[in-house]
Amino acid sequence: MQTSPKESIELNRSLGLVSLTSIVVANMVGAGIFTTSGLLLRDLGHPLLMLILWLAGGLVALCGALSYGELGAAFPQAGGEYVFLSKLFRPLLGFLSGWVSFFVGFSAPIAASAMGFSEYLTRAFPELGQPLKLGITIAPVVIGKFLAIVIILLFTLIHIQGLKPGARVQNVLTFGKVGLILFLIILGLASRNGNWANFTSADWLPADFSSLKVVGLSLMWIMFAYSGWNASAYLGSEIKKPRRNLPASLLLGTAVVILLYLGLNVLFIYAIPPEEMKGVISVGGLAAGKLLGPGWEKFISIMIAFALFSSLSAFIIIGPRVYYAMASDKLFFPFAAKVNPVTKVPTLSIWLQGAIAVVIVISGTFEHILTYMGFALGIFPILAVVGVFKLRKQQPENLRLPGFPVVQVLYLIVAFSILGLSLLQSPGPSLVAILTVLAGIPAYFFFKKRYSKPAN
Repeated sequence: MQTSPKESIELNRSLGLVSLTSIVVANMVGAGIFTTSGLLLRDLGHPLLMLILWLAGGLVALCGALSYGELGAAFPQAGGEYVFLSKLFRPLLGFLSGWVSFFVGFSAPIAASAMGFSEYLTRAFPELGQPLKLGITIAPVVIGKFLAIVIILLFTLIHIQGLKPGARVQNVLTFGKVGLILFLIILGLASRNGNWANFTSADWLPADFSSLKVVGLSLMWIMFAYSGWNASAYLGSEIKKPRRNLPASLLLGTAVVILLYLGLNVLFIYAIPPEEMKGVISVGGLAAGKLLGPGWEKFISIMIAFALFSSLSAFIIIGPRVYYAMASDKLFFPFAAKVNPVTKVPTLSIWLQGAIAVVIVISGTFEHILTYMGFALGIFPILAVVGVFKLRKQQPENLRLPGFPVVQVLYLIVAFSILGLSLLQSPGPSLVAILTVLAGIPAYFFFKKRYSKPAN
């Protein structure tokens, strides 16, 4: 039997700074960094330009983390942007952010991480990339999707067992992933088998508007890789001492990831000539093979494949808390607000998210998912950062982090530019993302009419 949080069961404040920072790092370091650099270099052409954009994306994410630190301290509740926008502006805006989170913010990255796992496992075991004959011939793409679906279901089962067991698994996976990245960077650079000339052995993009559109779309993909800088803001109801731990986890986690991303991209460029890197998804395995040999390529590919479990796991933890918050406010299906009385987690929401992720794996390709996610996820953080200006007027006693208003203005200018340039460069997936948002408007009024009842 499950019980509504409005009755007796509520989310527990059990997460400290270490677990929160672990969730932020795990949420950020996932499919993006391990899969996009080859695609970025294909479009940008010059390795140094790519490295500059990775740094710029990190600084934008840090600006966002500073803004969300204030918002999270003011509203330490489950839901992230859903709560911020509902309280600072209108419930409709909050609902639309949750609506996008439902389809794009968490289920799609879960699918992307699982597909990245399949890609790296195939590099380690090339036989998985060959057709399989079992009475009928099974195409490699079907095998890859099957592996991705199995992983999604496995971690869904882990996280319905409760937050503490899930957090322990999360911490182990995250520390393992960070350790793997540091190991790969140190060992790879120490091998001296790369070539520093790779950083300059390419032509720069011409200085025209077409190149600017390419840069905009590339930055959107990079911001997808950095998405998760706001992860702990979604867990406000389960954080111990949220006024202190929530902002600290956002800033500490984001800073760690910036350093890791820059180190990994330096390694990739040092290891792989630009022409060989272009278009490669499993770029980490290729770099290990170049620097350390075929045996290491297999080993590192396997390790990265399993390292992607950490980000997939983090998304599974965070997403259902948004649906929980929406349903608690009578703006989503009521079952999403039910918390299991034994495990104290929103079990049905976790299962629902897993099911949506499976559907995306079955129906999508990696690049289409990447562009669709990047555009849709860029919209509502803009509104949330605007909310910092309103928050400072409404609650002058709230926590104030340094950098205001320069940090917020910088974030808004860059974020608006990325969306505009991406729409021009890749209108198809961007328009689908816009339509997803607009479809939430009639959904909002449906849920409001169907489930909201006047107070007696």
